[in-house]
Amino acid sequence: MEPEDLELLYQIENNPALWKVGVTNVPYSRYLLRDYLARATGDIFTDRQVRLVVENEEGTAVGLIDMMNYEPQHHRAEVGIVIREPYRHQGLGTAALEQLKQYAREIIHIHQLFAYVDTANEESLRLFQKAGFQRTAILNDWLFDGQDYHPVCLMQLFF
Repeated sequence: MEPEDLELLYQIENNPALWKVGVTNVPYSRYLLRDYLARATGDIFTDRQVRLVVENEEGTAVGLIDMMNYEPQHHRAEVGIVIREPYRHQGLGTAALEQLKQYAREIIHIHQLFAYVDTANEESLRLFQKAGFQRTAILNDWLFDGQDYHPVCLMQLFF
């Protein structure tokens, strides 16, 4: 990520609709996000995560894709992806996930990528299945939206 990506990061991190599928439930200030961008090395071995901007063919930043919770001993990392609403259903998530898979397999030598997907999020389930991830477990009451608990599907891809 570049300093120019601050507004994209600010919009995504402060979207309450996304909080229910992640581990964050507080808004972030531009100051904190600017500091995060300045401190992130972009090196998965140092930060245990790498966050990449997804762009369309015109070079417009349309979302983010992450490898996080990287475990070098076990050669695995969690995947997260967000494509902003106006850019969905254009194949951008699929393309970004394919590039991330190639990077994980060929450069980082990951054995396993995994994602936790709300069982009601059919679009994300289809995206990960299309990319070769398999549904391997259901984790009940995994996400709490402030009123209800929701199960997630553990999606795994092995290289």
